[in-house]
Order: sequence, then structure tokens, then C-alpha cells
Amino acid sequence: MANQQEHELQYPLAEQLPAPGSALTVAPGVKWVRMGLPFALDHINLWLLRDRLQDPSGQLREGWAIVDCGITNEATRTAWEQVFEEHLEGLPVLRVIVTHMHPDHIGLAQWLTDQWSTPEQPCRLWISGTDWNAARMASRSTIGHGGQAAADFFGSHGLVDPEALDKVRQRSNYYGSMVPAVPDQYRRLMDGDVLRIGDHGWRCISGYGHAPEHIALHCDRLGLLISGDMVLPRISTNVSVIDLEPEANPLALYLQSLGRYESLNPDTLVLPSHGRPFKGLHRRIAQLRQHHDERLADTLRRCAQSPACAADLLSVLFRPNLDLHQTTFAMGEAVAHLHALWHQGELVRRRSADGVWRFSPASAG
Repeated sequence: MANQQEHELQYPLAEQLPAPGSALTVAPGVKWVRMGLPFALDHINLWLLRDRLQDPSGQLREGWAIVDCGITNEATRTAWEQVFEEHLEGLPVLRVIVTHMHPDHIGLAQWLTDQWSTPEQPCRLWISGTDWNAARMASRSTIGHGGQAAADFFGSHGLVDPEALDKVRQRSNYYGSMVPAVPDQYRRLMDGDVLRIGDHGWRCISGYGHAPEHIALHCDRLGLLISGDMVLPRISTNVSVIDLEPEANPLALYLQSLGRYESLNPDTLVLPSHGRPFKGLHRRIAQLRQHHDERLADTLRRCAQSPACAADLLSVLFRPNLDLHQTTFAMGEAVAHLHALWHQGELVRRRSADGVWRFSPASAG
């Protein structure tokens, strides 16, 4: 995002960030935790919500809900243990709420629920049914996250670099390495559900395009939106086509989903999964819509020059010198923009003799 766009948002906490293993209060009963990630996007924001739940005897137990988990590695576990020791005020974790199935969000769900479950009272995972099933499948297979199928898919969209394709093939356990297990049982979250978390109601808002069934949480009384990955302040949400659903149109789903946040109070404080808490939700949504409109226009112009595949668009849509992790995301996004125009009827696609899908304007077809 350009500096001018960032300046159109407000950051009430300014440059404050919680230190690793620490927590920063952002509202009454709401704490911000920040964990490291081994990617170019080097952190994830996680949230502690003051909570109470009824136990099997009917008594109310005081404690905390965790929203999102971090990936599975020793550094994240160590940071969580420090948070447990210093920031839970002597109270237990009662439940683990996960916005969606990506590794940085669900990776440690099994460990966290195991840590805080007792024979009398399980600490349950709360997540959409679609994302629970997707996470369970992905942790046990390579589909959509690496291996030969992913390499074949990227190859069919023009990624021909042998070294890059070989690295994709070698990532056959990519998801499972960060999400080695997913809890066997869960509580389902659905759009419109209102969770009573402590003293406040939090409404579930489903979103599509980034994950199978992403759940954001909105508390009108506190003026807060835990947006997960659906609305981020500095970067645009990754919206990709993957080999699991090769003809998908996720960009249309994502742009439709943004409309679900446009009715919220403009003064809402957004708690995103990456970047700093911000105000200016409606302005940010407008920026995201403009960003994708511009990328779609760039895509259409490139395809008008000559039939183009997703790999041809990397230099048009993204900065140079992407690492492998960024390249796979960029390929998925390039396909998503091509598919949005294809599904709208503005582009046609044909598979060339080399097995690569290339797209050209429908008027030229």
C-alpha cells in the first residue's frame, strides 16, 4: 500500500507493539499478543478475550478465550508459555477460537487445547465447519499446499523454472509441518452467530476468497472488529486459486465478502492479523476495492497485448525478486485475477500445445 493510502488510516496505538511473550491491552478485557513467523510477513497478531463459560456442574468458570494460535514451532510455544505465566491473571484458557485454517492461525490449536483441557472440562476449538474439515484434510495430505499436484498446477499456468517447480514438489509436507495435528472435536461457528465472550456479544461474520469459510468477530459494544486476514491495513489479503479447486473464482467471493463490513460503524477499531490496529475500516475497504480494480485493468491490458498466462503477469502485478513462498502466493493471485475476468466473460482461456492456460480478450476470440 502506498504511503498516502496508509496515511488515510488512523492508528490509535501509534507505534506500540507487544513484545514477544507479552501482551498489550487494547480495550477492556481484550489483549493483543504478537508472535513471529518465518516468512517475509514476519508476524501474526493473536488476541486474548476475557471470558467465562459454564462448566458441566452449571457453575460459571472465569478465564480467557484465545483467538488464533500461531504456527507450530518451539519459539511460538515458548512465547505462549510466557504469556500464560504473566498475562492470564491466574486464570485458565477456556476455549480457542480460530478465524480460519491457514497455518499461522490454527497451527498450535491442538497444543493449546491439550494444554488447557481437563478431564472435567475440555478446552474446545471453535471454528467454522468448512475450515475445520479443510485443516484436517490439509494436515494429512499435500493437496493444495505443495507436492506434485501443486507443481503441475503452477506449470499449467506457465511457471516453468525447474528449480522453483522442484522446490514446490519437495514441499509435500508443507502444511503438515506447521499444522501437525488438528483437534478431533470442535464447536462450529457460523455467519450471524453471536458468541457470549465474557461480558460482551461478538457476532460472527463469514468471509470467502481468502480461506474456505473465514470467521471475523465483531463486538458492537466495544467497537471492535477482529478481522483476521479479511481486512489488513498495509497489505492486500492473499486471494489465490490453488490446485484443489482449479477453476475457482475467489476474487469475486472476496470482494463480495468485503461488503459485509461496510455496514459497521466507521469508527470501529479493526484488530487485524497482520499490521497494527487501525481505524478507517470503510476507507480501507475502498482502497482494497480500488487495488483490485487496478490489478484487473492491468491484467486485461496485458492479455490484450498477446495471450497471457499467470506467470506472464508476475512482472505486471508484483514487485521483482520474490522468494519461493511469495512466488507461490503471487501465482495463485495472478490466476485469481485472470479467473475473475474469465468468469465475467471478459477473457477467454485456451490450453496451448505446451499445456499452459493462456487468456485473451473475449472480443478477440
